[in-house]
Amino acid sequence: MLVSQFEVWQKRGLSEYELDYLFCDASFFRYHPAAKGEPILCSWGITTQGKKVFISLSAGAAESYDSWHAHFSDLRERGLKPPQLGITDGAHGLVSAFEQVFSESLRQKCTVHGCREVLERVSKADQDQVKKDYWSIFNGIEAPPGEEAVTVAQERATQFAEKYASRYPRAMDCLLDNLSALTAHLQFPVEHRERIRHTNLLERTFGESRRRVKVIGRLPGENSCLSLVWAVLDRASVGWRGLETSVPGIRRLQDLRHQLLGPPELRATG
Repeated sequence: MLVSQFEVWQKRGLSEYELDYLFCDASFFRYHPAAKGEPILCSWGITTQGKKVFISLSAGAAESYDSWHAHFSDLRERGLKPPQLGITDGAHGLVSAFEQVFSESLRQKCTVHGCREVLERVSKADQDQVKKDYWSIFNGIEAPPGEEAVTVAQERATQFAEKYASRYPRAMDCLLDNLSALTAHLQFPVEHRERIRHTNLLERTFGESRRRVKVIGRLPGENSCLSLVWAVLDRASVGWRGLETSVPGIRRLQDLRHQLLGPPELRATG
């Protein structure tokens, strides 16, 4: 019963959704005998009305370009329009697939993942201070959305890199190499910034799925695993809190949508 419900959901049309934001992440589950965990790919979004929606779930042979490309291509084939912004981690296959299939969209790298990558290159004794300074790059920017806000973050990042370059050059290179993707969220309404700069919601919900699977042990197959994870995520999505947008924020989103995706009549035929 659960498997058949999931299969109907998995094939439904997506043309009714118009998204400002699309969040993408994967988590690993073990469902084949004598095999390592395999990725389940997930996408959820926030519509132009500020409502969070669970978009898609699929199995991947690996968290690779091919798996993510198939996942995103399926979304477009079922009618999903490009989002204004995609939020991902830094996995190369995911990034490349998103940027090819949704070439019209901007992409935000999860700032939490970005922080982890910097701290991996920092000695434990300095990690607390580096972490605090890292978040000061993005927090409390009062400049309006757009290039002005991005410039503030870039200036802060430059100061951060200068402070630690002699001790942790690899960590600073990691930050600066990803800075454009880490600051994309600053193009969007101020009131959305802290909600669209990371993929934490998916990670927390995947954690609940893993707890359910752990009780069961190894699942009997791919369809059973997908169906169970879908059921947990679908139930969790009922309580997901949406986004509110101010009047200036609405205008900003409308301007960005026109710049990125073209006028409504072009989007309708694209």
